[in-house]
Amino acid sequence: MKIRILGPAHPYRGGIAKFDEVLASAFVREGHDVKIVNFTRQYPSFLFPGRTQYTEAPRPEGIDIERRIDSVNPFNWFRVGRAVAREQPDLVIVRFWMPFMGPSLGTIAGMIRRRSPRTKVVALADNIVPHEHRPGDRLLTGYFLRRTDGVVYMSDEVGRDLDTFAYRGLRAMSPHPVYDTYGPSIPKAEACAALGLEPALDYVLFFGFIRDYKGLDLLLEAWARLRAQGKTQGRRLLIGGEYYGNREKYEALIRRLELTDEVVVHDRYIEEGEVRNYFCASDLVVQPYRSATQSGVTQVAYHFEVPMVVTRVGGLPEIVPDSRVGYVVDVEPGAIAEAIGAFYDRPDRGEVLREGIRAGKERFGWEALTGAFLRLYDEIGK
Repeated sequence: MKIRILGPAHPYRGGIAKFDEVLASAFVREGHDVKIVNFTRQYPSFLFPGRTQYTEAPRPEGIDIERRIDSVNPFNWFRVGRAVAREQPDLVIVRFWMPFMGPSLGTIAGMIRRRSPRTKVVALADNIVPHEHRPGDRLLTGYFLRRTDGVVYMSDEVGRDLDTFAYRGLRAMSPHPVYDTYGPSIPKAEACAALGLEPALDYVLFFGFIRDYKGLDLLLEAWARLRAQGKTQGRRLLIGGEYYGNREKYEALIRRLELTDEVVVHDRYIEEGEVRNYFCASDLVVQPYRSATQSGVTQVAYHFEVPMVVTRVGGLPEIVPDSRVGYVVDVEPGAIAEAIGAFYDRPDRGEVLREGIRAGKERFGWEALTGAFLRLYDEIGK
């Protein structure tokens, strides 16, 4: 099949760009003709909260990436739609993760469907309802959805959000696959050496962009409770990721809670080649999110077989079965602290949980996701 993926990819950084590249590679391995139609401008600079939108990592090999889409130029949208339609693809997959992209991607999708009726347009939806709400979100999302033939989503939570739009297209759910592109695990001592950490200490990891909905403040409050209980001796909270919000808020909280000597903050974007150092140095990954659909962080933890603590929001409990691969807790510092303490109180130091991860991660293969798209394509064509 001739497949085109509309979404971010190299040189853009972040989990969505990485995901699109790995998905394209999975289709290529299956023998399909695949191209990613990437952005020339993803966000206007004043809307981007980080330091840079671009990665310094080398361009991935074996993937055709063409930069065409300008998210804020309507004339560009029609040009891109016509150009993709001229290629007469069988399947166009449109990555949708926030309402801001609704006008550009919706217009392009609509143009493709009008000019190439044989082409099926299927959204890959990270979110239907965004974590951080803004006026006009439903209008922009609805505009996009009406121009698709189907939607693939990665958690039941997104499917329930899709129901609120009375979506008429076909749909399929396939869980977020395991990220297996960060290399094999390495010894803890080697990972700690790469990060400048003391290998004799235990590390609990918070990983990824720091945004308010991800609940880092809840984790800091939880750590303060553990410290008051005398349960943090010989342990550190390791934070790896760039602030996408109020940095001063978190730094002030660390000072107020008197955690400066127990919290290690690497405030920067973690490049692909460094990711495994953080997970291999850590005993436990904590995602104290206030809202969620699915998360790439859980799937990196699955790859490196690191137990997890996640909050009971969105699709996280679907991916992290409680007491089998980690702990699912309420969105509350006391519950988070209790789970971290319970992990370190285990006589097996989490080995049973790691066995559960090894047994469970087989269900998160990339071929399951590519298969979901191909089955949906067949259903749309009937």
